[in-house]
Formats: sequence, structure tokens, C-alpha cells
Amino acid sequence: MAQVFVRWFRRYFTDQEGVILALLLVAGFAIVIFMGEMLAPLLASLVIAYLLEGLVGAIQRRKMSRLPAVLLVFMPFCALLLLLIFGLMPLLFGQVSQLFQELPAMIAKGQQSLLQLPVNYPTFISEAQVAELMNTIRSAVADAGQYVVSFSLASISGLFILIIYLILVPVLVFLFLKDKGVFLDWISGWMPRERALATQIWEEMDHQIGNYVRGKFLEIIIVGVVSFVVFALMGLQYAMLLGALVGLSVIVPYIGAAAVTFPVAIIAYFQWGWSTDFAYLMIAYGIIQALDGNLLVPWLFSEAVNLHPVAIITAVLVFGGLWGIWGVFFAIPLATLVKALLNSWPRSDDPPEAEPPPNMQRDVT
Repeated sequence: MAQVFVRWFRRYFTDQEGVILALLLVAGFAIVIFMGEMLAPLLASLVIAYLLEGLVGAIQRRKMSRLPAVLLVFMPFCALLLLLIFGLMPLLFGQVSQLFQELPAMIAKGQQSLLQLPVNYPTFISEAQVAELMNTIRSAVADAGQYVVSFSLASISGLFILIIYLILVPVLVFLFLKDKGVFLDWISGWMPRERALATQIWEEMDHQIGNYVRGKFLEIIIVGVVSFVVFALMGLQYAMLLGALVGLSVIVPYIGAAAVTFPVAIIAYFQWGWSTDFAYLMIAYGIIQALDGNLLVPWLFSEAVNLHPVAIITAVLVFGGLWGIWGVFFAIPLATLVKALLNSWPRSDDPPEAEPPPNMQRDVT
């Protein structure tokens, strides 16, 4: 067993650049895992600056210096941030508050529908099963109410943190964009000289990850806006809230689309019941999901590396468990990075020299 491990270690970790790359990866993961919470504003600012860098670079290629290009991108970003905070967020919180106010009536209507099931379908469901289901629903609602109360009490301190983020993150984003060359030179000075492999992998992934992240933001906006417009035109309640949920659901491949279907269907059912309006809405929602998966995603991510659905779901579970929402958002590019690392990792394929058996005679003729 020990010899097998030694051979495996010699094959994959005898190259100097491979060892340096492994140390850099371990250091990066350790910083994010153990210091991610305290460095959250810094990491968020790095991600936003990375997203905006593509626009800054495109403007610089039109013969504009760095600082004016940064200001030309940073000012609309601040305006959009203010619009989201003071324009969109109050409307969303208003719809959430309205939904919680109407939740008891919706639960009562749902209980009446459940009580009719044993009468209409006595061979499939019994009164005992309905009673057990209603108790489960009551327990879930009580737990949700306690969570809302605890969240409202904790929101006071969270409000101060949010204010700090709103001030600190834009400042950091501006500094990262303006002094990009200074930071890169400083980091390069601390990096090992033997980093050709790490540089090669980063250059291969930089363009792809940047396109993926920008494309994912664009997908969120397109799907969310289209869903809101369709829901509003069809008269669905909480159209803005549901549209935002549908847009954010594209962050989690496969799982998000399945999960967000339930609130859309439940609210439509409590508003219209089993009617043609309910059927038309679900058909329209299905068309949105089909167009997103078969038209929008191939168009936005045509250069993305193909990953198996099992690999994508595994990446979502692993990186989401490590880094929360950021890990879920970056699950696919991180999985692509892992795939590139495995394909490019230096290995020694030369088999060890075989030792002759001790009893073999070496006759020389």
C-alpha cells in the first residue's frame, strides 16, 4: 500500500511547478475558507472589479487612458447600484410584506382544498394522511414565523453592516480598477518565479471565466425582466417578486429552475385555482424556461467548456457548502478550472525501472 502511494506521489508531485501550483491553490482555498467572512467586502469588490474590467479594457482599446475609462464605467455602475437599492429593493420588500400578510388566508384556503381530497379521492388519500400533512404544514409555518422574527431582530445589526458595505465596496471597486497595474505588480513580486504552469492555466481560464460570469449576469437580467413582464401582463400577483426569483434561479443550474417552479405554481393556484388562467401561466412559464435553456444559454455560453450534469450539481453542492451564494454562482467556472487543472497537471509517465528477480542468472554470452 505504501509503495502504491509513493508511486502516485512521485508521478504527480515530482515536478517543481506542479508543487508550486498545489501550494498556491491550497493557500487560496485556505484564505477564502478561514478568512472569507471577514474579507467578504474585499472579495465582493474583487469580483465586481473583475466584471467591470472587460468594459474598461474595451474603452481603453479605443485610445482612452486608464483613469477616464475607469470613470466612464464606474459612474454608471454607481448609478445602477443606487437604482437597485432605492428603486427596486423597496418594491420587492413591499411585495414580500404583502405576501406575508396574505399568507394566513392562503394557508386556510389550502387547508380547505386538502380536506376535500379524501372526499373526492377516497381510494388514494385518507383523512389521517391529510391530518398528518396539515400538521406538517402548521409546523413549517411556525418555524418560518420564528425565523422571520429572529431575522427582523438581527436585521438591526445587519443594517449597519449593509451601510458599511454600500460605502466600502464602491470605494474598493474604484481603487481596484484604477490601480490594477500596481496591485498586479505587487502580487507578482511575491509570487514564485517558477510559475509558468500557473500562469498558463490562469491565462487559459481568465477569458472563459470572465465571459461566463458576465454572461450569467446578463442571463439573470434577461430572464428576470422577461418573467416579470409576462407575469404582469397575465395579471399574476407578486409579479416583480416572482420575476426576481426566476431570474436568480438561473444561478443554480437545473436545481434553481425546479425549485422556483413551486412558488410560481402555488401563487398562481391560490389566485386562480385550477382554471385556464393557471394553465396559460404555467405554459408561458415553461416557454420561458425552454427558451432560456435552449436559446439564451447556448448563445451566451457558446465558449464554455461542456461539463456533465453530475459534475455541475456536484460543484454546486461542494462550492456552495464552502462559500455560500458566491460558491453557487461560481460553481461552473470553478468546476471548469478544476477540469483544466486535472488536464494540465504535470505528471511523470515514465515507469520505474524494474528490478530483476533475485534468482535470475545473468548469463553473458
